[in-house]
Amino acid sequence: MNFRSERLAAVLLVIAAAAGLLLANSAVGPGLLEGRAAHLDIPWLGIELSAGHWITDGLLAVFFFLAAIELRHELSHGELDSPRKALIPVVAAVGGVIVPAAIFLLLVREPDLARGWPIPTATDIAFALGILSLVARGLPPRVRAFLLALAVIDDLIAILLIAFFFTTDLTPLPLLGAVPVILAFGFLSHRVRRSNRGALIPVLIVLGLAAWWLVLLSGVHPTVAGVALGLIMAVHPASRTRHLIEPWSNIVILPLFAFAASLVLIPDVREEGLSPVFFAIAVALPVGKILGIGLGGFLGSHLVPKAERRAALPAGDIAVVATLGGIGFTVSLLMNELAYREFPEVAAEGTLGVLTGSAIAAVVGIIVAALRAAQHRRHEAATASNPT
Repeated sequence: MNFRSERLAAVLLVIAAAAGLLLANSAVGPGLLEGRAAHLDIPWLGIELSAGHWITDGLLAVFFFLAAIELRHELSHGELDSPRKALIPVVAAVGGVIVPAAIFLLLVREPDLARGWPIPTATDIAFALGILSLVARGLPPRVRAFLLALAVIDDLIAILLIAFFFTTDLTPLPLLGAVPVILAFGFLSHRVRRSNRGALIPVLIVLGLAAWWLVLLSGVHPTVAGVALGLIMAVHPASRTRHLIEPWSNIVILPLFAFAASLVLIPDVREEGLSPVFFAIAVALPVGKILGIGLGGFLGSHLVPKAERRAALPAGDIAVVATLGGIGFTVSLLMNELAYREFPEVAAEGTLGVLTGSAIAAVVGIIVAALRAAQHRRHEAATASNPT
């Protein structure tokens, strides 16, 4: 079994999320919820985290570390290796952030609840690419590359939103201390050679853990440390590290996070119905992403010079990316937890909104991608039978 497979990652995410939701509402639900809330502190390091927060603040930092390495690759060798190449997916990603946020704020007017506007702005890299891989036969490789570039940019924006809007009780000193640690990590990563690998790798691991610890103590969400480390790491050791860690991310970290985040009790529908947060997320993820990415892709293709417009995707291929971009899942669940940690009932309904919106986007994305792939296959067959 290929544990690096995008298809496998998508399937495991679905199974884990479904299992979490079902078990939370079964007889074992209270025990699982208590286990997630149980504290596993390390007092002598100043770490006070529940089991659930060890997953969202600890293990998920590894996922963001891998996403940052992917972004670094795209910036240096991939679809983003020149400003003109980057412009179209960048504009599409920005559109895919602005429109869902606007829809959310139109539907949620109460100030305490409106803080959740970043929730529907995210795209789940692993899930979106996994779904695409299920139905991609016939689609040109550029569709996957465009989706990957957009999702990486999207997640980078999400990380910045987490840093700016979900950071409380900032303590500057540990954050300042994290800077030289991250710089030392980057410097030493450029000195890794086959001859000294055994000596430097343990040092890099210690520096990485130290950077995570200092960012955690500062009050900034520690996934930011994962991003910084992934962006600053030298290309060759970063590629090897990603190769080694990716299977663990696919089969352990992401499913574990999806399971823990989906451990929510389905709320009883009150007389006034579900919170506007549920409907805002469930609508903004699929609808907002389709509109935002579609309009952004169209605008971006017209911002580049005519000679460069071959880098733009046709409208049908952009539709595939736009629909799959509505699968928020991992990052949306994280931002939901951060936005409503003081309002457990709202957080539960927000989780249901994320699951509902992502499921709608996944179904629509599968249908659109399958139809578009079939269209490409027919065009290729016709071209092969009638060469000019």
